[in-house]
Order: sequence, then structure tokens, then C-alpha cells
Amino acid sequence: MLNPLASVAIYGFVFGVLLGGSAPVGDPSRLENFALYLLCGLLPWGFFSLVNSMGMSSMSSNSGLVRRVAFPREVLVFSNVAHAIVQFTIELSLLSVVLLIAGNMVLPWLAPLVVLVVLIAVFSAGFALALSTLSVYFRDLGHLWAIVMQVWFFTTPIVYTPDLIERELPEWAQYPMRINPMHQFVQAFRSLLYDNTWPGLTRSLTLVLTSAMSITLGWLIFSRLSRRLPEEV
Repeated sequence: MLNPLASVAIYGFVFGVLLGGSAPVGDPSRLENFALYLLCGLLPWGFFSLVNSMGMSSMSSNSGLVRRVAFPREVLVFSNVAHAIVQFTIELSLLSVVLLIAGNMVLPWLAPLVVLVVLIAVFSAGFALALSTLSVYFRDLGHLWAIVMQVWFFTTPIVYTPDLIERELPEWAQYPMRINPMHQFVQAFRSLLYDNTWPGLTRSLTLVLTSAMSITLGWLIFSRLSRRLPEEV
């Protein structure tokens, strides 16, 4: 929990104090707290980032095991995903307690929250499967992916509100940011935790389809490239 809290302190100071950012009023929760608004977006992003990072190193950090023992190597990736889920669950539990103290009745939304956690775990696992094998064949992928994640973070409305995109960007630049899957996940988590409302049917279906596509493509890439892992790792 220290990492997201440190991020909240940094981004809260830069965007909330120096740049004068403010959180929207939760609808219908009526909550207005910039730190909690940030946490509701930073925690799912942190989970996605952690799964990516651990997945990318899952083969190389277990190279001896991969070379000498015949076993389903996707187990290494899924064990990291399970570890990240446990940490994510603890973080969300602590956030829920803080939201309750702040007057936000999140208890009725914990069951839908579990479904959302499963969806983002499936979505993230697809990336982790692909990255775990691609990083073995392309050794510098980690440096490139770090840049991709940094750009992806700032093109996702986490430290700023989505309406800033509509105000500041031309229409042609808004479309790729709207279809950004992490945009959809962050807004879904904020709907449940910050606003206390269902994310909506369209967004829910988008998340299901996005997660299914991610795990399918990730598994296909993993299946094709994992055959030569013992030789390449």
C-alpha cells in the first residue's frame, strides 16, 4: 500500500495543489475528495502494471526451472497473477474502509467489485502471457515496455478527470483515448467505489469483450512461442 500512497502524495501535490486540480463530485455518493479519487484510479492501474512487470520476468527469473523441468510454463505467469490479486484485494479492502469512514456506502458494491477484479485480472493476464515469452526472444523489450506503460498511464484519465480530454483535445485525438481499455477499467472502478453506481451496460460489455480478447491473444502468443523457451531462456 506504500507505493500507491506515495503516488497519491506526489500526484496529489502536483495536480491537486500546483495545477489546481479537483475531484468531481460523486454521483450519487456526493463524495468530493481528490486523494480518494486518485486512489480509485491508481489501484487498478498499479495492479495492471504489477502483473505486466512480474509476467515479463516470470520466465527469465525461473530460467533454470524452465530449462530442466517439463511442466506447463503458464503456471509461472498465473502464479504471479494470483500473487498480484492478493495484494490488490488487500489494497481495495483498505480503500473500502477509508471510503466508509469518509461516508461512502461501498458495501452494496463489493460483489460487483469482485467481478470487476476478475475481469481486470483476466485482461492483465493476457498481457502477462504474451510479455513473458516475447521478453525472452527480445531482450530489450523491458525498456521499450516501460516507455509504453508511461505513455499509457498519462493517456489514461487517472490523475485528471475524463472531461479534460473533451475540453482540451480535438475530436480526432479523443477517439483513441476513449477506446483505451484501461480508461474503461479505471472509470468502472471509480463508478463502483467513488460514485457508488453501476458502470453501465455498454461499459460492462466492453470490459468483458476486452478481457476475452486479451487473454485469447495472450494465450495464442504464449502457445506459439513457449515451445522453444528452454532453448532461448
